[in-house]
Amino acid sequence: MTDKRHEELTARRQSLLGKAYRLFYQQPLHIVRGEGAWLFDADGKRYLDAYNNVPHVGHCHPKVVEAISRQAGVLNTHTRYLHENVLDYAERLLARFPPELNTAMFACTGTEANELAVRVARAVTGARGIIAVDYAYHGNSTLMAQISPSDRPVESIDDRVEIVTCPDLYRGEFRGDDAGQFYADALSRGMEALAARGHGTAAFIIDTNLSSNGQPRIPADWLPRVMDRLHAAGALFIADEVQPGFGRLGTHFWGFEKLGVMPDLVTMGKPMANGYPMSAVVTSAELAETFDQRSRYFNTFGGNPVASAAAAAVLDALEEEHLQQNALEVGGRLESGFQALAERFECLGEVRGSGLFWGLDLVRDRASREPEVELARTVIEGLREEGVLIGSAGKHGNILKIRTPMCLSMEQADFLLDRLQRVLARQVS
Repeated sequence: MTDKRHEELTARRQSLLGKAYRLFYQQPLHIVRGEGAWLFDADGKRYLDAYNNVPHVGHCHPKVVEAISRQAGVLNTHTRYLHENVLDYAERLLARFPPELNTAMFACTGTEANELAVRVARAVTGARGIIAVDYAYHGNSTLMAQISPSDRPVESIDDRVEIVTCPDLYRGEFRGDDAGQFYADALSRGMEALAARGHGTAAFIIDTNLSSNGQPRIPADWLPRVMDRLHAAGALFIADEVQPGFGRLGTHFWGFEKLGVMPDLVTMGKPMANGYPMSAVVTSAELAETFDQRSRYFNTFGGNPVASAAAAAVLDALEEEHLQQNALEVGGRLESGFQALAERFECLGEVRGSGLFWGLDLVRDRASREPEVELARTVIEGLREEGVLIGSAGKHGNILKIRTPMCLSMEQADFLLDRLQRVLARQVS
């Protein structure tokens, strides 16, 4: 496609959709087809998708495509009629959770799921305050934007919201043996601030992989300390699993399992139906019943027959193709490759992650750990030219964010590693 055609499409998009719809890359991509872990542009060029977590089991997975098509040809309606699909799916989904988390409520997006979780927390506790960590992302509604400082700094934050320091043992304010205590104290100060304003604390929410923060290493005792303080104050913990959930981390199906804690509410979205609008809140029957007594919930399309069929097909693919095990094994190949690159290139300050979700922290030098922001931008653009799509994360945007579909093969992992080596060699030689 010519530069002129790109410019025309970009101008048309901005005219029709507005400039708030941001595009990736200096020269935006015109993607027209997807298959597995590959994307194809209008000129037929192939790109390895190492960024997009929405097609969880792969772009256009035949099981998901067939399930959507088959159910759409029979029935799709709102959720105030009885239908087996949502019940069958709920049983399968809840079987993936500890027995204490035994009730599922469905919505369409991660934003809606997080909004619903907050509603439940507020109804159950009677408090209004919400705590999140700095540079988090939880959605794009008015409330979710307030607790998503990574998306764009908001002009003013509701006084029912407190943003606290995200733990980070590599670049954070506290890095020593007592860092867990320091970061837990930061949350306590947030709770005290909410109490002083007369709101109390209804819930603390985190992405269980701290994905937008660049997957920092955190103190092992931080979240258990936080949980103790939350529950002592009558507050709840919301685990946002939109990015790390459904086996992406390889070692565990959910991020909260890897952290070794039991959340009060768990939210999930994008990947659960491979991009078809579907999300959920999973909680205990007790909390769901209390919420029902004090409020009401209805979602026209949440868990509709087609969405439930798509989500069930995702579970089928995960189970039949052993994709969590694939994430663990292929993720091991990526980890060894990333570590080998870190031994060669001083700019690779730290490698973090597991399974098919990685953060590569680029630094000016390893002593100061100063973020190398411009290099990150250059590497991302360079990989695009080499046929690999990745993103960035972290407060400074210096952390390469690598997050592939669960079907990534060993050969594709090697392709990613080879192209990353080429780009780094060109930039730092």
